[in-house]
Amino acid sequence: MGQIQKVFNRYEKKFLLDEKTYMEFKKELDDYMLEDEYGLHTIRNIYYDTPTDELIRTSIEGPKYKEKFRVRCYGEPAYDSMCFLEIKKKYKGLVNKRRVAIPMEEAEMYLIDGRMPTNPNQIFKEIDYFFRHYPLEPKRYIAYDRIAMFGKEDPEFRVTFDINIRSRDENLTLYVDEDNDYLLDEGTRLMEVKISDAMPLWFARLLSKYQIYPTSFSKYGNFYKKQLKEA
Repeated sequence: MGQIQKVFNRYEKKFLLDEKTYMEFKKELDDYMLEDEYGLHTIRNIYYDTPTDELIRTSIEGPKYKEKFRVRCYGEPAYDSMCFLEIKKKYKGLVNKRRVAIPMEEAEMYLIDGRMPTNPNQIFKEIDYFFRHYPLEPKRYIAYDRIAMFGKEDPEFRVTFDINIRSRDENLTLYVDEDNDYLLDEGTRLMEVKISDAMPLWFARLLSKYQIYPTSFSKYGNFYKKQLKEA
């Protein structure tokens, strides 16, 4: 099976909502947006970094340019499931995500043994360059349960809500989702707004109505900082 490649360029804004605000806000959001066909679904990730945590340490310092690499799957994977290898770059607020979809088995052959798939596409070659540029190794498992929505009038306008953000830095496999540490209070949701152009006026008004303000929030960064505090 060939690799499927995708490129996203967009701005991402993040907000934290408590349970009560989420319930009221989401009710109004339903007038303008639709949930995607997956409903509430789980996303599992393994983040890679250097032995000295170079990528996340640089990211936390707040530079104009930052980059990450992760392996992602949706739901509980099997060996023949598709997973995504993703390079995520951010420059002056603009997020560029380049990802390739391949079966778990092929991904493992590359990530564990360094075996390239036959006829790697352009993004896979970029991923391989990334691995040769940095001595990457699996560092942290991060999972969460997500509802994703898209605009009725503008399907490119997307909003996601993540709950039960959890992580561990041992047993780094996508096949297991247990023995995790949780990041937020129960019921608190991380809302991410993905914008390719301008934020719709109606959405800005809803944010104002519910006094929801943007926050700087990195799942990987927050778990890393938490780990440093507990060390």
